[in-house]
Amino acid sequence: MRAFLLFLLFLAFLLLGRWYFVCQVRQMCVPEPQEEVRLNTLLFRDGDSIVLRGYDHFKFPEGATEPELNENNQVFLDKVAQYLLGKSDKNLTITGRYTAAEDTIEIGIYENIGVARAEALRTALSRRGLERDRISLDYQLDATNSLRRPVAFDAFLEDNSEYEKQAFTFSNMSFTDANFEFGSAEFNPGPSCVTYMDSVQTYMDMNEESTLTIVGHTDSIDTDAFNYRLGLERAKSTRAYMTALGVAGKRIEVASAGEEKPVAPNRTDEGRQKNRRVVFIINEDDE
Repeated sequence: MRAFLLFLLFLAFLLLGRWYFVCQVRQMCVPEPQEEVRLNTLLFRDGDSIVLRGYDHFKFPEGATEPELNENNQVFLDKVAQYLLGKSDKNLTITGRYTAAEDTIEIGIYENIGVARAEALRTALSRRGLERDRISLDYQLDATNSLRRPVAFDAFLEDNSEYEKQAFTFSNMSFTDANFEFGSAEFNPGPSCVTYMDSVQTYMDMNEESTLTIVGHTDSIDTDAFNYRLGLERAKSTRAYMTALGVAGKRIEVASAGEEKPVAPNRTDEGRQKNRRVVFIINEDDE
């Protein structure tokens, strides 16, 4: 019996020695990566009603615009598309979120990575038969900095919508007052806006019958008259930039909506910044 116990102790010593050599000396014991657990609190709202609940949130790696879809995400997208295809009077807004660390990432023609993430999911829904023009996009800086809830889905009835919806498409693109100082009409476009305007200039060169409308918007600070003038001056400054790129001024119309078409509440700094924007609308000759 004593010999058997000594054998077991010897065997244990060998196993411990092997573990120490392999894992501690050679550093060859790499733990298996643990799959991140996703919150299963994703909702799909239609006004005040919750249509879908208890689904996995989408996962976006840091700095990425394309989601890593699991089977639960696919089912959620299927059901959102089915719901809206059965309700032609309803449209959808997808809000993409991003962290402060991602705020300076340049994403093509999109002003921030939140819009690009929402666009990726608009594309996924369009593949399921939902028309792209029924899907508007929005964005939000994630206050938690965790990005565990990177997107939100909200259906709405167009006629009952309190705020203007933003398309964020090539032919109807918005940029906020990150391109303007507060209360100023001096146009200082950021990289995404420059990329977009270069693309528009190329497009208009190739489509000689197309025209461009630039609409200036403001927040609700100051008077209606002041904001109308400020919106118009911002549109004019943007037109001057486009003409410097080579687009004929006669092909560019400017307009102002002033404070009349907010996309967000004016009671917050974030909402006011969204409302201070210019919108580029490419018009095609239908004849």
